[in-house]
Amino acid sequence: MISVMSRDTHVGAQCPRCQSHLALVPVPGNSAVTPLPALPAAPKEEWQPPPVAEVLAVYAGRTIDGVTAARGAAKVRESLNRARANAAQRRAAQKAARRTPKSA
Repeated sequence: MISVMSRDTHVGAQCPRCQSHLALVPVPGNSAVTPLPALPAAPKEEWQPPPVAEVLAVYAGRTIDGVTAARGAAKVRESLNRARANAAQRRAAQKAARRTPKSA
């Protein structure tokens, strides 16, 4: 018979980095089971982005090329307009699909 434990009631060992529960598997041929030492409750490590000043320091002192900036802005505008048009077309198609009369 297989017994299933809830994650909330599981008392096994936990990974100190991500706090996920670790499966305790008996080793074949080893009749003496030694208990695992209790692991300290370390807080879960969260990834933090680097400070903004550190990221922007790479760009310090660079001059802005107006032609390249304008070309990039035009590409972004074109992409946004395309996305808006696609979204409007998708909404219209969904609206039309909802309005079709159902066959009896």
